[in-house]
Amino acid sequence: MRFSTPPNAEDLIELAEDALAAIPKPLRDLLRGVAILVDDIAEEEMLRDLGIENPYELTGLYLGVPLTEKSNAMVPEEPDRILLFREPILLEWIETGEDLFRLVRNVLIHEIGHHFGFSDEDIERLEGGE
Repeated sequence: MRFSTPPNAEDLIELAEDALAAIPKPLRDLLRGVAILVDDIAEEEMLRDLGIENPYELTGLYLGVPLTEKSNAMVPEEPDRILLFREPILLEWIETGEDLFRLVRNVLIHEIGHHFGFSDEDIERLEGGE
């Protein structure tokens, strides 16, 4: 997908849906009920809670209860969500020259890892970062 103007939220959702379609079906089935949303940037309160000062450092966030902590008796307060933050993703895209689809896919897969109960360190190891 080529863009002549900055991609909007709908464009990022489309890229995320394409990335989800490439995930093996058994894993994709475990994502049922997880909403994928796009916001321009994380809210100040969210950044404060995470201890992040620069809002452009947060490209995505999983909000919910990881599968490893769920039980059948549990009634969630809110549905599980993956937030993609458009402006930080676009900034990284511009700064790195990375293919936008690959960048969105990587952010999405990272947040899916949190849905499965993986820590950032676990995800880094899986991605070959350690």
